[in-house]
Amino acid sequence: MQPYQPLSRSVAGRHVIITGAASGMGRATAHLFAREGAQVAVTDLDLAACEAVVAEIAAAGISTARAFALNVADEGAIQQVVGEIAASFGGIDILVNNAGVSSFCPLDGSADYDAIWDRALAVMLSAQQRMVRAALPWLRQSDAARIINIASTEGLGATPGNTPYVAAKSGVVGLTRGLAVDLGKEGITVNCICPGPILTGMTEKVPEADKATFARRRTALRRYGLAEEVAHMTLNLALPASGFVTGAIIPVDGGLIARNA
Repeated sequence: MQPYQPLSRSVAGRHVIITGAASGMGRATAHLFAREGAQVAVTDLDLAACEAVVAEIAAAGISTARAFALNVADEGAIQQVVGEIAASFGGIDILVNNAGVSSFCPLDGSADYDAIWDRALAVMLSAQQRMVRAALPWLRQSDAARIINIASTEGLGATPGNTPYVAAKSGVVGLTRGLAVDLGKEGITVNCICPGPILTGMTEKVPEADKATFARRRTALRRYGLAEEVAHMTLNLALPASGFVTGAIIPVDGGLIARNA
């Protein structure tokens, strides 16, 4: 019989990049990883917003987060900023592809449909593979390299009038599986989280009564989730102890996918 194998459940000292980290799930993830002792690159479009998150983390007595402006729709910016982060931190161990945009648009109801479609795929799909490719030289040097892609339950089903977002998030699910197969031989794990209804900036404009009705009718837990609950699943997948989990598509949705009625 094999002796018990102790496995690390710590990300202390690991180097983490989080995209879309100025708000919502990305912000919660940055807070959590920093509190767990990781060095965190807080990236988003607006440098001032990233710096505000770093200041929040510093106010808790933690000085391991740094702010970087990054437009993930700009391939050149990805190459430049990922290189700056790696040089600043001395490596990259964990990549969290979280950046997203709201892309609700009826198929034939807007002259801007093509532009919304292009931006959805650029920010939420193409950017993810570009971030992975840019970070690979450093991930390959890590002894516990982890890639966590944030998709959505919209990648597992669909809401009417939301085809650009659904297409992008469905692509993330497929991308995750493809990357897991391609990178598995190198020991790099790639997993995907599909959040359901979460209390973030994207949902704050929905009236509270409508949110309560939706949660009651659609989720097993009868509530919206917290950004921090998604962050904790992200942390779990990033642990060194999670080295045999790859290609997984994990809903964090309060039972939305599981519930039939």
